[in-house]
Amino acid sequence: MTSTARKVTAGTAAILGFCGLLALGTWQLERRIWKLDLIARVEQRVHASPSAAPPLAEWPLVKSASHEYRHVRASGVFLTGLDTRVQALTELGAGFWVMTPLQLTDGGVVLVNRGFVPAEESPHTAPAPAQSAGPSTVTGLLRMSEPGGTLLRRNDPAADRWYSRDVQAIAATRRLGTVAPYFIDADRSVSARAGADAPIGGLTVIDFPNNHLIYAITWYTLALMIPVAIWLAFHPRQRTEPV
Repeated sequence: MTSTARKVTAGTAAILGFCGLLALGTWQLERRIWKLDLIARVEQRVHASPSAAPPLAEWPLVKSASHEYRHVRASGVFLTGLDTRVQALTELGAGFWVMTPLQLTDGGVVLVNRGFVPAEESPHTAPAPAQSAGPSTVTGLLRMSEPGGTLLRRNDPAADRWYSRDVQAIAATRRLGTVAPYFIDADRSVSARAGADAPIGGLTVIDFPNNHLIYAITWYTLALMIPVAIWLAFHPRQRTEPV
């Protein structure tokens, strides 16, 4: 390859690399705008007054982008004896989420995460009853199903070992029939009314990492290094000969 051809190849590669890095930086800025908008929408939903949870007829329309973290209210009767414990790690330590089905007045069922119980409690020890056998009203945050399990552990329905709140799998195992595609993270006050030894609600962690600006600066810095490297390659510093 001639010297001219090598220069053309290197120049083309440099231009492509420069444009690619600029595109990555711009993409990260766009992601930052999207993330900030998401955080603002979630904050508004979380702190809003509770509204009615999506009824059975609207379940096919429930999506994460438009519904998750809404502060909702649902009424029905808890199906006691059908609790499911899901392993959890919270600010209170290791333990379990207690998922209890709530039979809604419109015929469907929604799983309610009544809250956290510590790991010191035996898995075979039943938590405090979900209020009474009569009608109950629950308020909390709408959350979407977590299918499959976690990155390191898969749910094992046959052994009744759960590592994520997989609505459909829990419903199938407990034979609950028509179940909402979401569950409700109960507010702390709801659990408190059930008794001192009730699951502790209101522990939902809302955290959306927003490092996109740092990533954008990194990509733009790398992009700027390309023309600097080219300039240094074609304008080497002249050495001063010793006298």
